[in-house]
Amino acid sequence: MLDRVDAFVDEAIGDEPFLLVGESYGGYLARALVQRRRDQVLGLALICPMVVAEASGRALPPRTVRRPDPELIAALDPAEASEFTDVAVIESADTLASFRADVAPGLAAGAAATIARIRSAYALDEPIERDEPFAAPTLIVAGRQDWIVGYLDQWDLVEHYPAASFAVLDVAGHNLQFERPRLFGALVRDWLDRVADEPRA
Repeated sequence: MLDRVDAFVDEAIGDEPFLLVGESYGGYLARALVQRRRDQVLGLALICPMVVAEASGRALPPRTVRRPDPELIAALDPAEASEFTDVAVIESADTLASFRADVAPGLAAGAAATIARIRSAYALDEPIERDEPFAAPTLIVAGRQDWIVGYLDQWDLVEHYPAASFAVLDVAGHNLQFERPRLFGALVRDWLDRVADEPRA
C-alpha cells in the first residue's frame, strides 16, 4: 500500500511540494510517506491516525456513546444502524447525514476480500519515524472516545514532530471531523496558516 501511494505521488505530483493529510490507516501511511519524501512535504495533518498496527496492542478507551439517540437508531435499516453505530460517539441527524455522504460510499465500494488482505498485514516492514524529526508544521488530532485507534498512542508521535499541534477532542470518536466540525475546522485552519507562514528558501 505504501509503495502504491508513493507511486501515485510520482504520477500525480512528481517532484512538486505538497501538503499531506492522512486519516486512520491513511495517517499511518502518511507518516511513512513523509520519511520518503520529507523534502517535498510542506505540512502534515494526521486525523485519528493509526499508530499501533496490531489492534490488540493499542491503548483504547472503553466504547462510549456521548450523545445517544435511540429513536434515530431504531428508525434506521439494521445494516446501516450497525455501520453507523460502529464508530459513532454522537448519534444525531447531522452526524448520520455526514456518515451517509462521506463514509458509507467508501464502505459500500470496498472489496471485502481486498480489505481483509490489507488488514491481515497492516504493519509496515520499515520503521516509520526515523532519522531527523520532521520539522514542517504538523497537526495531530485524536478523539477522546475513539475506540478504534485510541488517543494515547498518538502522544508518542509528538517528539518526532517538533512543529506539531496535538489535540484530543472530547465528545469525538473516529469520525471526529464531522462530530466536532467547528473545532476541527479551526485546528485545520491554524495548521494551514502555520504552513503558509513558514519561511521557505
